[in-house]
Amino acid sequence: MANNFKQAYNSFSGCDIRAVFDSTVIGTLQGISWSVTREKAPIYTMGDPDPRAFARGKRGIAGSLIFIQFDEHALLQAMEASRFHADVNSFHPSKIMDQLAVASDDLEGSGAGVDPTNPSADQQSMKPWFSDQIPPFNVTLVAANEYGQTSSMQIYGVEILNEGSGVSIDDIVLEQQMTWVGRSMSPWSTTRPGA
Repeated sequence: MANNFKQAYNSFSGCDIRAVFDSTVIGTLQGISWSVTREKAPIYTMGDPDPRAFARGKRGIAGSLIFIQFDEHALLQAMEASRFHADVNSFHPSKIMDQLAVASDDLEGSGAGVDPTNPSADQQSMKPWFSDQIPPFNVTLVAANEYGQTSSMQIYGVEILNEGSGVSIDDIVLEQQMTWVGRSMSPWSTTRPGA
């Protein structure tokens, strides 16, 4: 009879969970959702209305992120170490302009044209100013409750697709919403004492 109580389950709430994007704890994240979908199609043959089998196709992993908006962008400052390469002449806000190490004569066109021996000469490592410019990153959700129980899950290769926000006279809290796609994920798992 005692064996019936050997298997224990632990629960966590959103207050017990922290989100880590690569190695950065994201304190502005209010919610994250995900879904895994896969194409599966029935295979029919003549003489039978029922499917003989199901063909398995592509899998998609996607979801959304909801951030609380304080006095700066909810994600960009936290992920500023994640740089991307862009054309030195591409449009960027003036706030980022003074962070770029671009020589003024390059912008004025003295080195105009593409150097055939160095096609990446007009590329510059920049801080992202749109969320979709952030390179792929991993998301780790870490849960720890007041009893010391822990659990975690990972989403790999997350890329931001869309970003949206808005303000209203009726809004007490401002939010930023983003949608994402990912390459893979591992489910919630825990390390039990003595395992």
